[in-house]
Amino acid sequence: MERRKFLKNSALASSLLLVPNFVKALETQPLNTLGYKRLVVVQLSGGNDGLNTIIPHNNDIYYNARPRLAITQNIIKLNDDLGFHPSMAPLRALFDNGELSIINNVGYPNPVRSHFRSMDIWQTASHANEYLQSGWLGRYLDEHGNQPYNAIEIDNQLSLAMKGEHFNGIATNNHNVLYKTSKNPFFKGLSYHFDDKHLSEHNLGYLYRTMIDARSSAKYIYENTKVSLSQQEYPQNAFAKQLKNVAQFINSGLETKVFYTALSGFDTHANQLNTQKRLLTQYSDSISAFVKDLKRNNTFKDTLILTFSEFGRRVQQNAANGTDHGTANNIFVIGKNLKKAGFYNKLASLSDLDDNGDIKYEIDFRAVYKTILNNWMNVSSEGIIMSKHNSLDFI
Repeated sequence: MERRKFLKNSALASSLLLVPNFVKALETQPLNTLGYKRLVVVQLSGGNDGLNTIIPHNNDIYYNARPRLAITQNIIKLNDDLGFHPSMAPLRALFDNGELSIINNVGYPNPVRSHFRSMDIWQTASHANEYLQSGWLGRYLDEHGNQPYNAIEIDNQLSLAMKGEHFNGIATNNHNVLYKTSKNPFFKGLSYHFDDKHLSEHNLGYLYRTMIDARSSAKYIYENTKVSLSQQEYPQNAFAKQLKNVAQFINSGLETKVFYTALSGFDTHANQLNTQKRLLTQYSDSISAFVKDLKRNNTFKDTLILTFSEFGRRVQQNAANGTDHGTANNIFVIGKNLKKAGFYNKLASLSDLDDNGDIKYEIDFRAVYKTILNNWMNVSSEGIIMSKHNSLDFI
C-alpha cells in the first residue's frame, strides 16, 4: 500500500506521530514508569502583551507610552509596583496561596519577531540562529519515554515541541473518537496481516508501525480514562475544554507525564483592549477551574503548569490601539510546591530598552526548561537542553 493512500484514508494517522525505530507492538512492552510528576504546558499563541497582563501600575513610563492602551482601572494590585489585568481575578487566590510564580523578562539573545520562527525556538529550545527538528519535550521522551501516550497534546496536530528524534507524543482532541477510529475495519484488516519482512521494509514498516502504535495507544487511553471523577464546572470555551480533558486524564492516573495545550489569538496589532480582555478572561477562568478540579482529586500536588508566549509586545502602543511584536515577556509557573512563589524577579527597566524599544531579556527561557526537567521531572537536562544555563530556584 502506498504511504500517501494510507495517510489519506486515515484520520488517526494525522493525529498520531510515530516512533521510527519501533518494532514490537506496544502491548508486549513492559511499563517503565516515569515517576509521579506531571507537566502541563499552556501556550499563549500570537505573542501575549505581558505589560498589560502584569501591569506596572506605579510607572509613569508605562502610562506615557500607552495613552489609549494602558490599563488604568480595576487593576488587581499584587504589590506596590505590579498587578494583574482586571480579567485575571481568578488567579489572585493562587498568588496569595503561594501557588503561582511569575517570572519576568524571559527571552533569549538575538530575539526573532516572527511568530513561526520564535515559536520554533521556544518549542525546540534552540539558539536564534539554530534550526532543530526535534522539540525539548520530544527529546525528553527520547530519553525517558516508553509509550507514545507518555505525552499528549490536546489538538489534532502535534506541535514541534512534542516531536523527538526517535519518539513522539500523541495529538488528539477527543480520545473517544481516537479509539473509535482505531477500530475502523480499514485498520483491522491491515494490522493483522504483516510479518517481519513488512516491518523491516522502509515504507511498509512505517505504515504497520503506525497502525500498531495508533491502535495500542488509543486502546490504552480509552480503557484507562474514567468518565466521571469530578463535579467541577468549567467555563464554556474551547480552552477550558482542553484543560477539562487534561484533568480527566490526570485524575484517571494515565501514564502520561506531559500535556500540551494552547490558547490562540494574542496577535493584538489593533484594538487590543477588548481582545486581550476576552482571552485573559478565558485563560484565568479556565486555569482556576482546572486547578480546583485537580485539588478535589488530590492530583494538584504532583502537577506543574507552565504558561508561555512566543514573545511579548512593544512597550509603545501603535496607531491602531494595539501593540507590535516585542521580545522579553513574563511566564507563569503554577504548582503546589514552589520554592519561590509570587514574583520571582522585578520587571526590567522601562527606561532602558533595546534598540527596537523592547524590554531587555534577563532570564533565558531555556533556564526555565532546565529547572523543570532537573527539579520537577527529576531527570538530567543534559542532551535535552543543549545550551549551558544554570537552573533557577522557583522549584
